[in-house]
Amino acid sequence: MTTLICDVAVVGAGIVGAACARALARDGLRVLVIDARPAGSGATAAGMGHLVVMDDSEPQFALNRYSQQLWAELRPELPREVEYESCGTLWVAADDEELVEVHRKQAFFAARNVDAQALSPRELAQAEPNLRPGLAGGLRVPGDAVIYPPCAAQWLLDDAVRRGARTMIGSEVRSLTGHEVTLADGTRVSAGSTVNAAGCAAPRLTAGLEVRPRKGHLVITDRYPGYVRHQLIELGYLKSAHGSHQDSVAFNVQPRATGQLLIGSSRQFDVTDPAVEPRMVRRMIDRALEYLPGLARLSAVRTWTGFRAATPDALPLIGPHLAEPGLFLATGHEGLGITTSLGTAELLAAQIAGRTPAIPAEAYLPERLARSAVHV
Repeated sequence: MTTLICDVAVVGAGIVGAACARALARDGLRVLVIDARPAGSGATAAGMGHLVVMDDSEPQFALNRYSQQLWAELRPELPREVEYESCGTLWVAADDEELVEVHRKQAFFAARNVDAQALSPRELAQAEPNLRPGLAGGLRVPGDAVIYPPCAAQWLLDDAVRRGARTMIGSEVRSLTGHEVTLADGTRVSAGSTVNAAGCAAPRLTAGLEVRPRKGHLVITDRYPGYVRHQLIELGYLKSAHGSHQDSVAFNVQPRATGQLLIGSSRQFDVTDPAVEPRMVRRMIDRALEYLPGLARLSAVRTWTGFRAATPDALPLIGPHLAEPGLFLATGHEGLGITTSLGTAELLAAQIAGRTPAIPAEAYLPERLARSAVHV
């Protein structure tokens, strides 16, 4: 029986696992990354690639903002195929109620030194001429960006390898403890620490994790350069796509560097079949047409689905497992894993090294869910 030895074994080669491997290798640790699938081919490939600041909660904002700044610092090193585009985000208000949200978000961001500009209906139309008339206004956040997630994940993993990490891509993990990984072929990996960055598969390897798969659909069009200039999101997004655990859709359209448009967003819990569901795609497209009627004249070239790992409080699990010494978690990022991958990696690397992280880590520690369960 083969036994491999490393300082840290990272299970999962999505964008979060790849980022963690890079940060740990940068610290001089002997890192081994294990995944049955190619880098960035799971939830990463089902992400829209939005590098966005969000304001659902202070911890969410802190991690997103920190991560977004790390991406901006990394930008000069990224190759062209990562497609880093500083298009900004335009939150669209359909009515006066959502216009109130524009000003609330603007005040929230201003208090935290994030540039955000309220747009009148006329300014909104000038910024995005293909939006339908009659919208109430919008909020532009120019510092947001987009990337192409699969290539970003591959670059992060390649950079980890350049720093000394090793990979075992195509190797299925059968079991995981804090100091050992057992592969399906019987190979054992002995590690000082292990990292479960397996996304939706994390609970299979670590029993009891409060992580659920959230299914999402994406549609990409043919090339229509300039049709959309910003990442467009309805201001009803949170109540439409994240307000309940029922099937839901929301308007979310992203311009790609190729000139294509990436169309989201749908959300389904407790669905395990990865097949494209025409009824969900129809709902998603119908919602997009309410904001961009001209989409009806464009051609779609591909539709696909993916599963994103979600936690009960919409915050990721980053840090040591409460009951398994040596085991660290980096999962549960749901739809924000692309943005928060770099911040997650820095928090995790700091915890493993015993350093004080750049932002407080308490809100993301896995033990919080165990504490909440005790108090129920």
